[in-house]
Amino acid sequence: YPGTTEELMVPILEHGSGLVAGADFHVGYSPERIDPGNQTYTFVNTPKVVAGIDSASLEAVRNFYAGLVTEVVVAKGCMEAEMTKLLENTFRHVNVALVNELAIFANELGIDVWDSIDAASTKPFGFMRFTPGPGVGGHCLPIDPSYLSWRVKQSLNRQFRFVELANDINEHMPQYVVNRGTLLLNSLSKAVKGSRVLLLGLAYKKNSSDVRESPAVRVAALFRELGADVCAAEPFLDDLPKSLEGVSLVALSADELARADLVVVLTDHDQFDYQMVAASGTLVLDTRNRLSVSEHVEVL
Repeated sequence: YPGTTEELMVPILEHGSGLVAGADFHVGYSPERIDPGNQTYTFVNTPKVVAGIDSASLEAVRNFYAGLVTEVVVAKGCMEAEMTKLLENTFRHVNVALVNELAIFANELGIDVWDSIDAASTKPFGFMRFTPGPGVGGHCLPIDPSYLSWRVKQSLNRQFRFVELANDINEHMPQYVVNRGTLLLNSLSKAVKGSRVLLLGLAYKKNSSDVRESPAVRVAALFRELGADVCAAEPFLDDLPKSLEGVSLVALSADELARADLVVVLTDHDQFDYQMVAASGTLVLDTRNRLSVSEHVEVL
């Protein structure tokens, strides 16, 4: 939250060392900007925002990162740099919530929201593409905006309504996915209890192994609570964390797809054979729009 560096970190450092920040040592802050799996924008070529508690600290931080990245961007102060990170994450969090809620209503209205997103994305100005999914994961979107919301409440005694609304929408997307899956099974006169549900992808982001705060964890738990036999294909994991206890890890194959009563695409890893999924899956719910809608395939 804005103020962490100077209000929390500096006193800890001064107390533990007996030194004075600014006089005896430099203090700066640089928000993290890592996009797991992104081969285009890496640590080196992504601009690095830096700040310091004084001019000497700023110069030390700037010189440090100048030797590691291609571009260094100076923020006015540590609070501005801290707010930069929260602004970036809150911006995405709110817009993801917007398209997630649009996807829910579009489905009920009989509208192909993905087609609308594709059409809107042709606008060369005033629009940025965001796509719906089973929820949000990682540390950035489900966690970081709440730091800002907490700070506003603590300091100003006011609600950050956009963040809290986005939290509410995105946190309920796993339940929506399970509801849609339940309806699909019902269409074949099958109950969730006793059905075999195959989840494709457990990481919160494609082509990564990161399951922190992944909506797939909640989807798996909800299906298990309803009595489903839940298994998952996740090529980037050799073992499942405790948060996925009770879920069986399997390799994606035509046999596994045929055994499943319901297949749910949660993370659209490029390693998955989507043609095989479409051909072998008896009933498929695709939350990432990697498959074409057919008699047995629905998209979110």
